[in-house]
Amino acid sequence: MESKPKISRDKLEQLIINTIRTLSMDAVQKANSGHPGTPMALAPVAFTIWDKFMKFNPRNPDFPNRDRFVLSNGHASMLLYSLLHITGYDISLNDIKTFRQLHSKCAGHPEYGLAPGVETTTGPLGQGVATSVGMAIAERWLASYFNKPGHEILNYNIFAICGDGCMMEGISGEAASLAGHLGLSNLIWFYDNNHITIEGHTALAFSEDVAARFMGYNWHVQRVGDANDLEMLAEAIDRALKETEQPSLIIVDSHIGYGSPNKQDTSAAHGEPLGDEEIRKTKINYGWDPDKKFYVPEEVKEYRETVLRKGAVVEDEWNKKFNAYEHVYPELAKQFRE
Repeated sequence: MESKPKISRDKLEQLIINTIRTLSMDAVQKANSGHPGTPMALAPVAFTIWDKFMKFNPRNPDFPNRDRFVLSNGHASMLLYSLLHITGYDISLNDIKTFRQLHSKCAGHPEYGLAPGVETTTGPLGQGVATSVGMAIAERWLASYFNKPGHEILNYNIFAICGDGCMMEGISGEAASLAGHLGLSNLIWFYDNNHITIEGHTALAFSEDVAARFMGYNWHVQRVGDANDLEMLAEAIDRALKETEQPSLIIVDSHIGYGSPNKQDTSAAHGEPLGDEEIRKTKINYGWDPDKKFYVPEEVKEYRETVLRKGAVVEDEWNKKFNAYEHVYPELAKQFRE
């Protein structure tokens, strides 16, 4: 029996992105409730963050030096659950099929302690990005206390995705102001600039210059004009990670409900199922089999195994650093473990 030829890296990336999109559509449709549009729009953004930049170990979600990911627009929870499933966290396909059902790990909005890989409960808009500032402050404090010359055991980053609703909330402005004042360069926010809210176009109630506001907060600001441009996204994240004096805001122009022939760029894609027929048409646009539901291609399953191996190596390398640290600073190491 001949083995199946391997697909190119570019095709694999698109396959993973479309798996996130289709799982999100199918889960919301089965639950008859939820928000499919943002996962469809931001699948390339979230995938790029997790695949190319974040350090984590799905087998140990509490690995101390992991990077933190916060989905502040928690209504887009299927974006996170799909990613957690694909990258090997303990989120099964059955968990995704029970999205928004009683006792499911996959609650309507991400809940800390319910699903592995969820760093904080989100849903009230703005709350997640504010929490991410606290996480960034915590890393800076812990690093200043525990890190020693030649023994840097903590250097993690915080990645947070937010939307128009988060930007409208006062809590995000207060937290962003503090982050800029403190120069939290370990913090990166991704602003999903899709111009759509549940009631219609953002022009109805929101017309401020977000980039100018954040530059006023002392943030490093960039814009990616197309959420589907993986190369441009990666370059922007790389520049943000190299920034050492300011937190970073990456404004990403996206299309809510991306690929949906009748609902893309409309409020109808925001907070309700697309409908069986629209899902079929959208899957065809993605080059997907319209008759397959909750489908995860074999290549994506193989990718999961690659991520699991990579995560184990990341934690193993950190453990070696910590063991060396513990040998030199046993009392501090004891405090850290406690």
